[in-house]
Amino acid sequence: MSDAPHLIIPFATSTAPGCLQALQDLALPHLDALLARMAPAGTDHGEESDYALAHERAMAAALGLNASRNGITPWAAWEQAQSNANADTTGTSAWAFVTPCQWHVTTDRVTMLDPDFLQLTACTSRTLMEILAPWFAEDGIELIYHEPTRWLARGDAFADIATASLDRVIRRDVRAFMPKSANQDHVRVLHRLQSEMQMLLYTHPVNEARAADDLPPVNSFWIHGAGRLERPAQTVPSAIPQMPMTLRDAALREDWVAWRAAWSDLDAGPVADMQSHIDQGGAAVLTLCGERSAMQFRPTQRSFAQKMKALFVRSGVRLADLSDQL
Repeated sequence: MSDAPHLIIPFATSTAPGCLQALQDLALPHLDALLARMAPAGTDHGEESDYALAHERAMAAALGLNASRNGITPWAAWEQAQSNANADTTGTSAWAFVTPCQWHVTTDRVTMLDPDFLQLTACTSRTLMEILAPWFAEDGIELIYHEPTRWLARGDAFADIATASLDRVIRRDVRAFMPKSANQDHVRVLHRLQSEMQMLLYTHPVNEARAADDLPPVNSFWIHGAGRLERPAQTVPSAIPQMPMTLRDAALREDWVAWRAAWSDLDAGPVADMQSHIDQGGAAVLTLCGERSAMQFRPTQRSFAQKMKALFVRSGVRLADLSDQL
């Protein structure tokens, strides 16, 4: 991995009509100046049907992990290895993240709501995990508490299975993104657990208590970041990419006013810092990500004449010019 600063910006743009409208008069002077100093260094083309989003693939590639579009990136195993040097994250163990969530079911859609809206506390999350753990254990899956909206899970069922990320399925119909694998036994185990846990949670006292507190029910779970590490995990590199999530948070809520404000803050913060770094002769990498694709940019060497011209004439592309490509 290069030691050059690397800024990955998720949801830099979106195909949503509200985002395209928000882009029309969005002033990003530092980004404009930065792109004028940089040249495209590669594009990762994708589709909205991919299990992994562009920013997730960009981060995986930067960390030396499998960066496939089909959702087979062992994020859970990698994170477990970073937090516990003695963890069994290579060889025989396959890991995954399990996120308790709410599915909104209608006649023609099964929509994943944002797990953050559940307002799960550590206590409630642990209680839920203890309720579900025996059922998972019957299929050889161990659940380990990690944080309120994310548990760790270990079991053979997570080997070589494609799982869609949360960012892909939030506010979408989950039926198009269910786990897939060439090993149909593993798929059947996970699908059966999904059905059994929905029935278990439907009238469970924990949800009755949540309803009394005017909180939404937890009626399902989502598996993501599954797989085995193909090689021993290295420690987190000092030059790990910076990936601010404020645009992502606003985009998933479809709050385009907040998205514009987040872009202004990024432009005045990390983007301006990268511009200053490049102005001082430093190397850097900028990766702009949409819901489908990502474009990477690196600084170009400019002649004296080009530098003088840049003082008077704006060159390069702007974010709005890239929306069709991301």
